[in-house]
Amino acid sequence: MEYTSLYRRFRPRRFSEIRGQEHVVAALRNAVREDRVLHAYLLSGPRGTGKTTAARVLAKALNCTDVVDGEPCGTCESCVSIDAGTSFDLHELDAASNNKVDDMRDLLARVALGTPGRTKVYLLDEVHMLTAGAENALLKTLEEPPDHVIFVLATTEPHKVVETIRSRSQHLELNLLTAVELESLVRDVVAEAGLDVDEEGITHAVRAGRGSARDALSALDRVVAGGITDDETSTDELLAALAERDPGRALAALAAGIARGREPRVTGEALLGALREAFLVAMGVPPTQLPAADRDRAERFAEMVTPAVT
Repeated sequence: MEYTSLYRRFRPRRFSEIRGQEHVVAALRNAVREDRVLHAYLLSGPRGTGKTTAARVLAKALNCTDVVDGEPCGTCESCVSIDAGTSFDLHELDAASNNKVDDMRDLLARVALGTPGRTKVYLLDEVHMLTAGAENALLKTLEEPPDHVIFVLATTEPHKVVETIRSRSQHLELNLLTAVELESLVRDVVAEAGLDVDEEGITHAVRAGRGSARDALSALDRVVAGGITDDETSTDELLAALAERDPGRALAALAAGIARGREPRVTGEALLGALREAFLVAMGVPPTQLPAADRDRAERFAEMVTPAVT
């Protein structure tokens, strides 16, 4: 039997299963319940926070034969086919690789065609990657879409989406999950899947997730498959070297990271992230995505260094 990755196996199937995005869930679910769904939505947020998932659940709710309080039933033929990726009511396009005007014209040529369900939903992922010609082609349809068509545009960089498209869509922003929400998700998955994962493995998955549900579950997959690779050792050593003003220790930490196959650029990015966390902790505003172990590290470093300005 083919193994299904945890993030795909435990992808939310209903609005109520989407974690940490209550404002987005409320907006979409209320729209379905009150029959006031708009013709276009722009979902933005960091990777792995639920943009594609929210769009798929919306498509299910709009075509479900037994919608209850804005929630799809998950068992009717339409819901099952959307979950299986075989539905004619949901069309997904990766705009990063299909970003030319001909790709968009080909897609839009089918917009007016009928659909087995009540609503045809078009999900355009990474919409900020569209070329100017493709954006203009999309814009014409967004201005006067057919009554049975809904567009859901997803992006990690909403500032790159042209204003003319943003103004014709309802913009909903998804957030990174807090460390508490991410840990709850990881523990629930471990329990439901019957995985043999200890506290160290759970902490590693939450730390690797950095607020992204998909990244956390991918990290949990790696823990189950082959244990934990401690990528934080170099960062911890570099922080200690900075606090002690020890260049030799810093170079040794960098060399150790390279020996484990870690690129210097990645080590540098991790160090900058740790310094940012330490600064925010010192200012009394720690990031909500910060696991307890990282918060302790940031607090220790902040106590070891002397502020440049007092």
